[in-house]
Amino acid sequence: MTQKRCHQTTVPSHRLPTSDLSQTFGALADPTRRAILARLARGEASVGDLARPFSISLPAISRHLRVLERARLIERRIDAQRRVCRLRAQPLRSAAGWIERYRSFWEERLEGLAALLEDPPPTPKRRKR
Repeated sequence: MTQKRCHQTTVPSHRLPTSDLSQTFGALADPTRRAILARLARGEASVGDLARPFSISLPAISRHLRVLERARLIERRIDAQRRVCRLRAQPLRSAAGWIERYRSFWEERLEGLAALLEDPPPTPKRRKR
């Protein structure tokens, strides 16, 4: 029996746009992370402030923050003894742009379907006998 060898391709070290988009949507998939982003949309907040409304542990919040940070949706910095987070808008803009392209596509398709459905159906022609 011969063994097949897989050819592995290397990915360049720079981040691919589709990878960024996948990370953004992956981070947005969780309701806790979306709630954290909604809070940060109002301004910077400490990790403790972000954790307060949730009934989960501080380590669990930290894991959510790491996912958001890896997706480049937030930045964290140390301010005295507090860890402060702030929203980074660019990945959200990129995701919104991707969604917008598909929204336009589906709107065109739905408008075409609506026009087709609004037209009266053709009257069948009776064949003479």
